[in-house]
Amino acid sequence: MPERVLFTPAALDEPWGQHILERVKALDLPIEELPRNRVTGLRGETERETYAIAKRTLAVVTAPPSQFKLSPIPPSADWQFHLAEGCPAHCQYCYLAGSLQGPPVIRVYANLPQILGNLANYEKPDKDTSFEVSCYTDPLGIEHLTGGLAECIRYFGTRETGYLRWVSKFDAVEPLLDLPHNGHTRCRLSVNAAPVSTRMEGGTAAVKDRLSAVRRLALPRSEGGGAYPVGLVIAPIMAIEDWQSHYTQLLDDIEAALDFDCDLTFELISHRFTPGSKEVLNQWYPNSKVDLDEANRSIKRNKFGGTKYVYEADIMKALKSFFYEEIGRRFPQANILYWT
Repeated sequence: MPERVLFTPAALDEPWGQHILERVKALDLPIEELPRNRVTGLRGETERETYAIAKRTLAVVTAPPSQFKLSPIPPSADWQFHLAEGCPAHCQYCYLAGSLQGPPVIRVYANLPQILGNLANYEKPDKDTSFEVSCYTDPLGIEHLTGGLAECIRYFGTRETGYLRWVSKFDAVEPLLDLPHNGHTRCRLSVNAAPVSTRMEGGTAAVKDRLSAVRRLALPRSEGGGAYPVGLVIAPIMAIEDWQSHYTQLLDDIEAALDFDCDLTFELISHRFTPGSKEVLNQWYPNSKVDLDEANRSIKRNKFGGTKYVYEADIMKALKSFFYEEIGRRFPQANILYWT
């Protein structure tokens, strides 16, 4: 729960903004109506203090015009769109660090119906088109405050060729189980080995609870489930001490949770960081155990000249071989969508 919820005047002018206002009031949270359409007052004396203030704040705003020009997001999906920016979790390897400008406040968009209405412009009538909604937020982590994820699922349930994808480290999926998704939403839970999830993923649901959630989402409706296509995102995969043993236990737990036929995918993402994200993460989490030593990494450059530090080739090969072999053996019907 946020410690305060801010509303801009423009957000309160939107029917969906009023919907969020009613949900927040029902939770008896402190509400502030801002005098202007700018979110201010988030800065502390240090970056760590700014981080703490921003993470405790939910700001309900309107999405700017730039949000209506979608960007591709391979290999996850054809396009990305956003119902919010910022995340309530406290992951010490956070991929949003250095990606979003300013303090990491959670900004929820009050003009969600217009955002959804714009997506039809990116669909193709003769080809399935996928849309990722969790690039800049954890939509399930704020669903109790906004209802936005359920609205997205309902929308895609009406589409012919549009498909929704979301991923979360939370587990409150009960309100989603009865929605008319018509198989057009793939629900994915992000999981990791115990040393990573317990020490580096603050404020999130325990992995056993995430696996229970993905089980409920995948079970047939006749057994009280949501009958959704589901997925596991194992990320970020870290070459920690005794990693084979820890990730074997994780795969054992996944196998126990999904011990029935279901539409299942895996996405495998190795740990990486940029110079910018390292600088921000060291300010946010000065005592973190995440390995951000460039000496242990290889440099990977993108076509725009950006730099990432990834595992060296022999470590990447060992990690990839392990996961492909183990997943292939345990889940022969599942698809591994990509390794990166």
